Amino acid sequence: MAQTNPSKQHLMSSDSVWKRRIWWLQSFILSTWIFLCFKTVQESFIRADEDVRTRFLGEVFLYYNPMFMVIFVLWLWGVNLWVFSNARISYAKVFDMDPTHLTHREIWKVSGGLTMVVLTSMSLYMYFYSRGHLNYAAAMPLFLYCCLPLFLGLPLNICHASTRFFFLNTIGRIALPLQPITFADFFIADVLTSMAKVFSDMERALCTMYYYQVAKPQLAVRPGMCGSDSVWIPFILAFPYACRFFQCLRQYSDTRDRSCIFNALKYATAFPVIGLSALKYHIVWDLWLSRFRPLWLFFSLINSCYSYYWDLSRDWDFGCLTGSCKGRRKGYCLRQNLYFSKRWVYYWAISSNLVLRGAWTYKLSAHLRDYRLTAFAFSALEIVRRFQWIFFRVESEFNRLNMRGFGSQISLKSMSPTTPEKEGLLSSKFEEDLR
Repeated sequence: MAQTNPSKQHLMSSDSVWKRRIWWLQSFILSTWIFLCFKTVQESFIRADEDVRTRFLGEVFLYYNPMFMVIFVLWLWGVNLWVFSNARISYAKVFDMDPTHLTHREIWKVSGGLTMVVLTSMSLYMYFYSRGHLNYAAAMPLFLYCCLPLFLGLPLNICHASTRFFFLNTIGRIALPLQPITFADFFIADVLTSMAKVFSDMERALCTMYYYQVAKPQLAVRPGMCGSDSVWIPFILAFPYACRFFQCLRQYSDTRDRSCIFNALKYATAFPVIGLSALKYHIVWDLWLSRFRPLWLFFSLINSCYSYYWDLSRDWDFGCLTGSCKGRRKGYCLRQNLYFSKRWVYYWAISSNLVLRGAWTYKLSAHLRDYRLTAFAFSALEIVRRFQWIFFRVESEFNRLNMRGFGSQISLKSMSPTTPEKEGLLSSKFEEDLR
C-alpha cells in the first residue's frame, strides 16, 4: 500500500493553512472597506440639502442599482457552483467546459472585487455630490459604466481571459443564433431573461449620461427621452425573450422536435405583458384602467402559469404536474434520481417557484418602474428564483447524461479535457433535448 511522503504531506498541510489565512485576510479587507464605504454614504446623506435629498437618492439608485444586481448575480452563481461541488454534480461536464474553469472561490473573489469597486464609486459619487463638486460626482458613474465593459473585453491573457472570452462568445451566439444552439447558449439566455429589468435600468442610466444629466439637478430631460415613458424600455425588456424565442425556432429547425415550438410559445407570452404595460405612458389613464389593464392581468396569468408548468415538467423533469408518477416511489412525484440529499428542498422549490413566478411577471411591467423599492425587491426576488431554478435545471441535465450511459465518464474526479474548438459546446447527441 502506497504511503504518503511525510515532507510532502507537511507541505500540503502548510499550504492549506496559508490559503485559509489569506482567505481570512481578504475577507477582513473586504469587510473593512465595505464599512468605510457605508460610513461615507451615511455622512454624505446627512450632509445633503433636504430640498435635493430625494433627487440625490434617486440618482444614486438609478446609476448603481443595476451594477449591484449584476454583482448579486455573480455571488449567487458562486453559490450554485459550491452546491454542485458538494452534491457531486459535474456542472463542468454539463456545460462541456475544460478542467480550467473557474471554481466557486474564484467567482467569489471576482464578486468581492467588483463589490469594492462599485461601492467605492457610489461612495465617491455621494461624497462629491453632497459637497457641491458636481463635475467630480458626475465622473464616478460614467467611469464605472465605461471601464467595466472594457475590462470584460480586454484582449490580454490576464484576469481569467478564457472565461471572459467564452462569455462574450456566448453572448454573440445568443444575439445571433446562426449556429446550432448549445446548452450554454440557452442557459445563459434564460438567465438574461431574469435580468431584463436590470438591462432596462441600465438603459435609463446610460441615457442620462448621454444627455449630460448626471449630478445636474437644475436640468430636466425632455419627456420620452430617459424617463419611464421612453420607447426603448419595452424593447430592451423584450430583447432577452426575443433571443430565447429565436433560439427555440433554430432548435426546431435543427431537430424537428415539437417541444421547441411549445417552448418558443412560452417566451412569446411575455411580449403582450411587456407591450400592454408600456401602453400606460402613451394612452389616457381611463382607457388603460378599463380596457388594457385587464388584458395585462390576463396575459400575465397565462405567462406565469405556462412558465411554471414548463419549469417543473420540462426543465426540472418532475412528474408532479404531468401525472407521470407511475413507476416512481409512492408519494414522490419527482425524479427517479435525485442528487440533493434533502428531499424537502425539492418541494420548497416547487412551491416557492410558483410564488416567485408571479413576481417574475410583475417585474416585466414598465408602468411599475416608478416605485423604486418595489421594483428593486421584485428584481432581486426574480434573480433569486432564477438561481434556485439553476440548481435543479443543471441537476436534471446531469441526470439525463447519466441515464444515457455516460455516468462513468461524468464525475468531478475524471473530467477529460476538451479541444479549443469544442470548448463550451454540447455533443450533438444531446441537442434534441436542449430547450
